[in-house]
This record gives sequence, structure tokens and C-alpha cells, in this order.
Amino acid sequence: MYIVPSVDVENTGNMDGQEIVQVYVRDMESSVPRPVKELKGFQKVYLKAGKKKTIDFTLVERDFSFWDVATKEWKLEPGVFEICIGSASNTILAKAQLEIK
Repeated sequence: MYIVPSVDVENTGNMDGQEIVQVYVRDMESSVPRPVKELKGFQKVYLKAGKKKTIDFTLVERDFSFWDVATKEWKLEPGVFEICIGSASNTILAKAQLEIK
């Protein structure tokens, strides 16, 4: 399983700049306690003034899984997951949901 979320990043300023784009996964209803958002990747982007770039991330099955202490294996539960993209965990600029069956 591969999920490839993407987001457009645009430098709307008058100077060249950079941004760190982060992708988080949130299990909407887990059978075990999990963090509200789990960081699954990030990319540093350099953009000239006025330029725009599409950033792609590749998420794999393990990015949606948790370590099951009882079985000592990674476990993927079916359910709804939220993919969040932003510049920090408290600055989420795009969200999407997907269901894993």
C-alpha cells in the first residue's frame, strides 16, 4: 500500500525563502492510545520569490501502523485516518481523510 499526498507550496513574498513542510498521520479511532498526530515525513523547500512547487510524500502501510506489545509486531487496524500537512504540528494547512479496510 502506498499513499502519496501532495501539497502546493508558494512563496508569495518578494524575497527568496524556505519552508519545512511536514506530514502527519492521525488514527481517528484506535484500540490503543496513540498520539493525536504522528510525524511521518518532512521536506525542506527552497523557493524563489513568486515561485510555486508541488511537494509529494510517500506513505506506506507502516506509517499507519502501531507496535503491538502483545504480539511484538506492527499492527495495522482498519479505520479512518487523517493526513495532515503543515509547517508545524500546530500549523496544519491541509487535511484529507482515508479509510483503510
